[in-house]
Amino acid sequence: MTDNTDNITVDEVIDTTVAEHATAVDVERAIEAILMIADEPQSMVSIATAMSVPFKAVKAAIENLVTDYNGAHGGVERGFELREVGGGWRIYVRETYDHVVADFVLTQNPTKLSQAALETLAVIAYKQPISRGQIAQIRAVNVDSVVRTLLSRGLITEVSSDAETGAILYGTSDLLLQQLGINTLDELPLISPLLSDGQEGFDVDAS
Repeated sequence: MTDNTDNITVDEVIDTTVAEHATAVDVERAIEAILMIADEPQSMVSIATAMSVPFKAVKAAIENLVTDYNGAHGGVERGFELREVGGGWRIYVRETYDHVVADFVLTQNPTKLSQAALETLAVIAYKQPISRGQIAQIRAVNVDSVVRTLLSRGLITEVSSDAETGAILYGTSDLLLQQLGINTLDELPLISPLLSDGQEGFDVDAS
């Protein structure tokens, strides 16, 4: 009687390897599909849950996609990248092409924040948590309407209230981090070197 154990074992190994490769490719393509339509960063756990696949498979697939998009191993660097932001993963325009996309967006969709809104948003980003009164003191203008605009766009949020005055204190939202393409506020650039009068107080305190 012929013993085919070795042949069967080799065949099984080959079939298993092919199946695992196909599954990995399918997971990567599925993750791409999810991230293409997602409005906000997706955590590995949420992706794994949605796809009903092991967390390890999602982690490996995301690592492969990051490598692939970055053009590693002789591949082509894409005009977009997979970046971890705000506790999740999202597809972003690669920094090299930011100016191209910015020009396109400004041409095709000119709606943007006013200068007053941008200045107020900067004050909140660097000085949070901060009240409307404190913002107004820094900007030397009434900021009520601008704060309402930023709230309506989801760029800032009410984080707490002042223990002494009861004034609402505002801070930036996760959406702003996503829009800026950063993971934490620590990644914001120091601003005092840009102030002509050397004014201090806007640098993020590392202590």
